[in-house]
Amino acid sequence: MKLTTTTRLERLQDRYANGDLSRRTFLTLTAAAAAAAGLDMPWMRQALAAVEEVRFDGWGGTVQEAIDKYAFQPYTAKTKIKVVQGTFGDEDEIITKIKTAKPGDYQVIHSSGVNYYIKYVNGGLTSEINEANIPNMANVLQPMIEPFRKLTPKLSAVPYDYGTTGIAYNTKVISPEEAKEKGAALLLDKKYAGKVGGYSDMTTRVWYAALATGQDPNNIKDMDTIWAKVRETRDLAKKFWSSGAELMDLLSKGEIVVTDAWSGRVAALQDQGHPIGYLDPAGSYAWMEDMLILKGSPMAESEELINFMLDPATSIAVAEGQSYPPSLDPTKVKLTEKIEKLPAFDKTGTMKSLTFADPTYWANNEDAWTKQWNRISKGA
Repeated sequence: MKLTTTTRLERLQDRYANGDLSRRTFLTLTAAAAAAAGLDMPWMRQALAAVEEVRFDGWGGTVQEAIDKYAFQPYTAKTKIKVVQGTFGDEDEIITKIKTAKPGDYQVIHSSGVNYYIKYVNGGLTSEINEANIPNMANVLQPMIEPFRKLTPKLSAVPYDYGTTGIAYNTKVISPEEAKEKGAALLLDKKYAGKVGGYSDMTTRVWYAALATGQDPNNIKDMDTIWAKVRETRDLAKKFWSSGAELMDLLSKGEIVVTDAWSGRVAALQDQGHPIGYLDPAGSYAWMEDMLILKGSPMAESEELINFMLDPATSIAVAEGQSYPPSLDPTKVKLTEKIEKLPAFDKTGTMKSLTFADPTYWANNEDAWTKQWNRISKGA
């Protein structure tokens, strides 16, 4: 049976909607079908030539190096679409830049989960992903997707990895037994004065002060006690670090012997042979990261990039390279032994062993708490 041009176009549309074709392939085949029928479709020629690159901004260091090596470079080799990269150390800073930029200047952000997602949503910066163009989302952990969907039923972001902010310590100075016994209180031990570190971030400082005072970080009752503990840590600290690279430098050189720390950066130090132990005390701060597509981005290309990043082979290679577990469901995708041994890895796929921030609770308190943290960090 000879297919009409209309039938061909309808079938191509169905394949594209089902995620069987990339946008570029869809447009190429559609243009060819139209040309064979003698139809002139100049808009399609423009669309085919429109996007040659996608902008990505992430955390830099070992994390972005792994994404570039195992995801971006192969993606560019396959599609000829270049990934132009930028980095940031503080996501609040990049959000400020995005708000003052033109739509499309920033496109895909390696973002810090739901508690930041709500900031993009409230700022009117989000897009609406066509999930049919990201079929590899079928392998993503549903407990990671659900918190995003509660905020926006039509997603603008896809979870990509997760980890914890636990306690890192120098095993030449602090034994695993001491670390386990003291937990979050280790950050307040006066015998390590001048050798304590911590992330220069309101959420982390308040979270660990809550653990040290026996309070629920998602339902704090006594903020005066919290701020007193934050001041104690400040006075004991040699330095509050502001990036993963700085954290690794301070620990590797022995300038600090105990600090709250990102699990993947600690795993990277351990792989390099440094004497660094890691502990997730009860209630330690768990977080997930996502690939967020901003409003004004080239949607089809951005979706194609994220689908490529979520391919199991790609995602596993990135996870091993950056030392953070991927968002892939271990009950659906066979992960490697190296990933299964990473700090924070949840073999059940339920995420119930991890404690995440309540995004609404933290968003409601962020302005007041950030102002107080800024005062304390400057010596108040």
